[in-house]
Amino acid sequence: MNTADVYQKYASFIFKYLLTLTNNEQAAEELTQETFYQAIKSIDNFHDSGKAKFSTWLCSIAKNVWLQELHREKKRHQLAESLSDEKKLAYNLEEEYFRNEDKIQFFKLAHQLSEKKREILYLRLLGDLSFKEIGSIFGESENWARVTFYRAKQQMRKGDKGDES
Repeated sequence: MNTADVYQKYASFIFKYLLTLTNNEQAAEELTQETFYQAIKSIDNFHDSGKAKFSTWLCSIAKNVWLQELHREKKRHQLAESLSDEKKLAYNLEEEYFRNEDKIQFFKLAHQLSEKKREILYLRLLGDLSFKEIGSIFGESENWARVTFYRAKQQMRKGDKGDES
């Protein structure tokens, strides 16, 4: 059976399956095309398995294509949301000014810490590393990193210039 025969035989079946998933004719049509494109690309996988019916194999491809589209749509939605959020924030100059002032104050206080405490603070807050990872960087324990980080925060809250390690 050649590619055109396969498409003629199964396209309606796959379209109906995708229509039940999407509840949208246009999306079902596009996903049907993508399903057959993916099937042609991976036809050797079907021949190698020899277990599933061809229609079942096509349905599994269709479902994966649909799930990938849902994932892409979710990502597009998140991107659009984040861009609109950024636009809202950019227009509030007063809020932006105070946020920058907080950053400046944070870095001024952090600069007063010992080099070790400052580095731990940066690794944790800016590098998003775990206490275990920080401890291994310094050749110390996870608990040591946690305690040192806590002491650095306390010192910053007090505005101390103490340089204890």
